[in-house]
Amino acid sequence: MNFSSKIKTNNYFLSQPHQPFFILGIINAIVFISLFALSYKNIIHITMPISVLHAYSLIFLVFTNFFIGFLFTTFPRFNQSETISKEYYLKIFYANTFGAILFLAGVLYMHFLVLVAMGILLFSQIFMVLKLCAIYRKGRAVEKVDSFWILIAQIFGIFGHALFILSALGVLKNSISIYVSFYSYLIFLTFVVAQRMIPFFSHSLVAKNRKLVVIIFILLLLKIIFLLSDHIYFIKITEIVLDMFIGAFTLKEFLRWKLLSLNTPAILWVLHLGLFWFPISFLLSAFSSVLAQVFDVDFYFLSIHLVALGFLTTIFIGFATRVVLGHSGQAPHADNFARNIFLLVQLILFLRAIYSINIGLNWGINFIFDISISAWLVLFILWGYRYGKILI
Repeated sequence: MNFSSKIKTNNYFLSQPHQPFFILGIINAIVFISLFALSYKNIIHITMPISVLHAYSLIFLVFTNFFIGFLFTTFPRFNQSETISKEYYLKIFYANTFGAILFLAGVLYMHFLVLVAMGILLFSQIFMVLKLCAIYRKGRAVEKVDSFWILIAQIFGIFGHALFILSALGVLKNSISIYVSFYSYLIFLTFVVAQRMIPFFSHSLVAKNRKLVVIIFILLLLKIIFLLSDHIYFIKITEIVLDMFIGAFTLKEFLRWKLLSLNTPAILWVLHLGLFWFPISFLLSAFSSVLAQVFDVDFYFLSIHLVALGFLTTIFIGFATRVVLGHSGQAPHADNFARNIFLLVQLILFLRAIYSINIGLNWGINFIFDISISAWLVLFILWGYRYGKILI
């Protein structure tokens, strides 16, 4: 009775920033992947290019909401600062919810509404970053290097968001906004958080390379430049070498941390798996690019999906599960259900990779697309069903 009374008076669902933003991210993941699948299969017609819908919705309507929920919860702790007021984060949550609804309406009915929604979501993101900047300045923490790079990634997120709006207006090529937002914002931000938190959770005492983050930042910027110039043969070869270097460099660094152990709890080996997918995805990207050059085929965004599903999604599911449990007063652990969820992510990655290879080699098994999309929906429906109840 006391618990029920507390929910009614304090609105438990809105009591911590990660709760509403995680729920919004889950709903958007289901809605917009469904919309993408229906438009890809020509079942419905939309007002924007399918690739832009896919990239923008996942970057700024799904993962950005997860980022906000995670950082609004943990960034004050990183910097030894006061927590973010409920009034502030709820304004951003309501703006993001309204922006998502308006974006959905615009994609289905009117392109002008898409532009309005993008503008609302961009301003919401700006106010989110301004709050993080204020926390960074006022925080009493002595070590703020990782926080600095988190803010740099967020600034690139704002920049990439603005580029998407210019692309929607027809001023820029869509590829520019997609690559900038994906690599310098989404992937780099996840990398910064992962290299800080995973060794901490794993009680690794090995000193990290203090130049690791800045090196990856520069290499990912080069990756963007090479991708935008990959019509030049020499640049394409250079990009392959760059992918091999990123993979080998980070793999050597991660192995040096001595994270791998047979006795590692499931909630940690999932994060380790996600971390090691970063170098593995770049090495596989280099290998697939070599095959593409030799046999003159296109493996249909294979390299992007390797890092997006292997590294990004595995890390996010792991972190989100840990945050949900830890901030609800439960021990952060992964039971059989959670372990199966993590394995499902790897299955989705495998299916999506097979689909790209199928396109490149013309195997004719295009039904793999339907299976991979369905598996993605099952992933977020199951995760939402299990942990959404705790969030709400």
